[in-house]
Amino acid sequence: MKNYIKLSVIASLVLFAGLMFFQTTQLAQTQVETAGQKFKSIKVLNDMPADQMGKVMNMISASLGVNCSFCHASNDGDYEKEGFEHKDTARKMIKMTFDLNKANFNGRPEINCNSCHNGKSHPQPSFPLAPMPQPEPRPAQPAVKPTADQIITKYWTAIGGAEKLAKVKSRAITATRVEPDGKTTETETIWLSDKAYRSDTMYGKSVVTEIFDGTDGKKFGDAAPIELKPDEAEQIKREGQLFFPANIKTIYPKLEFRALEKIDGHEVYTVFGTTGNNLNERLSFDVLTGFLVRRTVSSRTIFGNFVYQVDYADYKDFGGIKMPATTHYAMPHIRWTRKLSDVKVNVPVDASKFASAK
Repeated sequence: MKNYIKLSVIASLVLFAGLMFFQTTQLAQTQVETAGQKFKSIKVLNDMPADQMGKVMNMISASLGVNCSFCHASNDGDYEKEGFEHKDTARKMIKMTFDLNKANFNGRPEINCNSCHNGKSHPQPSFPLAPMPQPEPRPAQPAVKPTADQIITKYWTAIGGAEKLAKVKSRAITATRVEPDGKTTETETIWLSDKAYRSDTMYGKSVVTEIFDGTDGKKFGDAAPIELKPDEAEQIKREGQLFFPANIKTIYPKLEFRALEKIDGHEVYTVFGTTGNNLNERLSFDVLTGFLVRRTVSSRTIFGNFVYQVDYADYKDFGGIKMPATTHYAMPHIRWTRKLSDVKVNVPVDASKFASAK
């Protein structure tokens, strides 16, 4: 689905909204609309919650290493057309996966498309002849476990100190969004004031706006509202909140050290953060530098967890506070990178910017 920007702009914005950010614990719903109720031509995913459709399609695409047109060969935006061999085969494979999980794992989604495909459109029946690389062993756990408070305090110190952090009241940021090909870019402008956040991303002459007004996360395409699921709105909220690290203990009233692990060869402390509305996230802090280097959330689907990962890198000093100049975002079959080019601190930001996309 990485070519969605090449579709009509507004259609692509709506599709992208359906594929964005997710949480481990989904908010309760009194009535769940199923895929069979919402979409046409549904034959095996009838009972799946309709709001999982975008996630599950991306998981299938990532597992097979293909784009939407592999199954939806019409390539005209009509995903409900029938008569395509790969689409019919996919239905058989989905049913097979359900049957295997039901017969062997009490219905738990232990097996999914990636179990066999591993990024290839056709599973490989042969066996590897060369020795397979062994996974990196888990680091020995510290004899004295650090507390979450100690880890957060070191993080604050690493980026400038609690006193300097408390003095930051607003920011105006210029950034560039870089697509996976490394060549396609979009201009981003970000405004932050106290607990509010807004980003405008330019796609040609159209703009996608995300706003956290201090209470709710919202999204717009050319100033027209885009419907968000609760978990998507939550992640827009989190994006804005974490630009102000001084509030991290307010964002996550419960913080718990879980383990010493490794990311890209560097030891990290993994901390579980629980929000006020009982949503869980994994936060990874570099043991040596103290920097926050990764945030991970996941959402349960009928095929297992849909993971959304943010990697923070290249910390630089912007107005006395160190910030990740490069941030990598990844979820199944969707990736992009944000690169900061200019950050102005404590500049006047009109409150109206957080009220609407206009």
